[in-house]
Amino acid sequence: MASEIEKVKVLIIGSGPAGYTAAIYASRAGLSPVLYTGGQPGGQLTITTDVENYPGYPNGIMGPEMMEDFRKQAERFGTQIRYGVVTKVDFSAQPHKVIVDDQVEIHADTVIISTGASAKWLGLESEERLNGRGVSACAVCDGFFFRGQDVAIVGAGDTACEEASYLANICSKVYMLVRREEMRASQIMQKRVMNNPKIEILWNTETEEILGENEVEAVRVYNNKTKESNEIKVSGFFVAIGHEPNTGIFKNIIDMDENGYIKTIPGSTRTNVEGVFACGDAQDHIYRQAVTAAGTGCMAALDAERYLAAKELV
Repeated sequence: MASEIEKVKVLIIGSGPAGYTAAIYASRAGLSPVLYTGGQPGGQLTITTDVENYPGYPNGIMGPEMMEDFRKQAERFGTQIRYGVVTKVDFSAQPHKVIVDDQVEIHADTVIISTGASAKWLGLESEERLNGRGVSACAVCDGFFFRGQDVAIVGAGDTACEEASYLANICSKVYMLVRREEMRASQIMQKRVMNNPKIEILWNTETEEILGENEVEAVRVYNNKTKESNEIKVSGFFVAIGHEPNTGIFKNIIDMDENGYIKTIPGSTRTNVEGVFACGDAQDHIYRQAVTAAGTGCMAALDAERYLAAKELV
């Protein structure tokens, strides 16, 4: 049970680009936000190396350094940033009740959910070891680093097809590793990859190991029909088997789609619960970029500010 209770106007759950941007706007509006970082302070960008597609960094920046800049900016305007994981929520009445680490109870007039999403991985040791050194779960983010090179991508859905097509525009060759004899992707997306001369689809193919000491050099694959293994020389390995939003704690409380992404009212960050807003990858399964997450973080803070003003809570 919670041993202490604290009252806040704006509580932000999560600390990626969305959460920190919401904190910057809310603190500049004088709302004294409190932000809990969650289990991965800084979110997915903390396991990303070079970020070259975020405006304002002409020479690029390392993901962890960028998130540190966001954090410092939020703190500069008065955001209280705390390390902790939200373990329970009760949004049945105002103020909203949130329990952190099973001991701190926060009563919040508004809650901004920015818990993000996590990429699904294959679970290989080499995949984890070479993450950020040739292994990536975002072709749009990292494909540029492999222009003119050979790469492999794992997946069989629409996202995998989209990313394979994107990679084919900038890479010499794209090996698409598909575990079965068919894809889950829509017919139009399948046709697109099948008709692309730079994409070679390897059916019935599973990844055994990603090879390389300090960077990706090849991938060893296994054909589950012929029972044969062989190595393919690639310098980039992309995993496109889906993402999982970090929204489990809000299940049966906040409206979500079938994959667990939070539904927001179109044109806003409002959820089905009054005074609760959602931003970033927790509610975005389409774009999943740092810059779009930051944009929705701004929206969430403005929505929260307007809500508080309308309720005369500021």
